[in-house]
Amino acid sequence: MAILVGPDTRVIVQGLTGRSGTFYTDLAMRYGSTYVGGVRPGKGGTQHIGLPVFNTVKDAMAETQANASLLMVPAQKAGAAIIESIEAEMPLVVCVTERVPVHDISRVKAALKGSDTILVGPNSQGVLTPDVCKLGVMSTAHATPGSIGIASRSASLTSEILAQTSDVGLGQSTTVGVGGDPVHGVGFRRCLELFKDDPDTEGVILIGEVGGTEEEDAADYLQSVNYGKPVVALIVGRHAPKERRMGHAGTLSLFGLQNADEKIDRLQSAGVIIAEHADDVAPAMQAALE
Repeated sequence: MAILVGPDTRVIVQGLTGRSGTFYTDLAMRYGSTYVGGVRPGKGGTQHIGLPVFNTVKDAMAETQANASLLMVPAQKAGAAIIESIEAEMPLVVCVTERVPVHDISRVKAALKGSDTILVGPNSQGVLTPDVCKLGVMSTAHATPGSIGIASRSASLTSEILAQTSDVGLGQSTTVGVGGDPVHGVGFRRCLELFKDDPDTEGVILIGEVGGTEEEDAADYLQSVNYGKPVVALIVGRHAPKERRMGHAGTLSLFGLQNADEKIDRLQSAGVIIAEHADDVAPAMQAALE
C-alpha cells in the first residue's frame, strides 16, 4: 500500500501543453504512472503527447475518470487553477509551482475548507510511490519499493535520503514533498497521520528546516498519540543566520523564533530520533527498526 497515490490513481495535468507540463508528464508516463489527459483552456478537443486535452478540469474528470491533478501552470495562475480543481471535487491536487502569491494561496486555503480535496504544495516536489505512481518533479533514479515513508520540506535532501534508504535495503512506501512555501496544503502532521494508518509503512522520516511550524505541529501530534512506528528527523539550518531568508520563503526565521535547535528539542521531547547529519538518517532508521 501507500498514501495519497496508488495503482488506481488516474492523473490529469493542468498546463499539460507547456514546456514543463510536457517534459514531466512524459517522464511520469515512461515511469509507468497512469496519466489520462490534460487541461488547457482554448485547446479542448486536441491531443498532446498522446493525451486528450480539455478546456476545464470538470470536463477532463467526466471523460477520463481522473482522480488526481498535477499543476504545471505559472505562479500567477496557480491559485485559480487549484480552486478550479477544488470546485470540480478533484480528490488530490499536487502543485509544483513556486512563488505563488500568498494572497492567492490564502484564497485556496479558504476554498479547501469543507471540501474533500487534498492539496500538496505549492512549491512541492510532488508525490512518489515507487514503481506505482509519480506526480511532480521528484527523481525516480534511486527510488525502490519499501517500508519507509518520507515527508520533506527540502528538494535536494529528498533525493539524498531516498537514495540512502534504498541503499540500505529499506526502500520507500511513499515520498511526499510538502512544499517550501509558508502557506501550503498537506504538512508533516497530516503525512504522519496517513503513514500511521498505512500497514506497509514501518517507519517515517521527516526532513525539516528552519522557519515555519511544520516540525512543531508534528511534535504536538506525536505527543498526543501512541504512534507505534519509529520516526527519524533531520532538521537542517542549525547554523543559518537569524532573520535571513535561506533559499525560499518557508525558511525565514524571525527574531530567533522557529530556529533549528528549538525544533529539534520539540521533536526529541515527542520521542523522535534526531539524525545529526544527512548521512545518519538511513542508519538511524535501520537501527530503530532492528
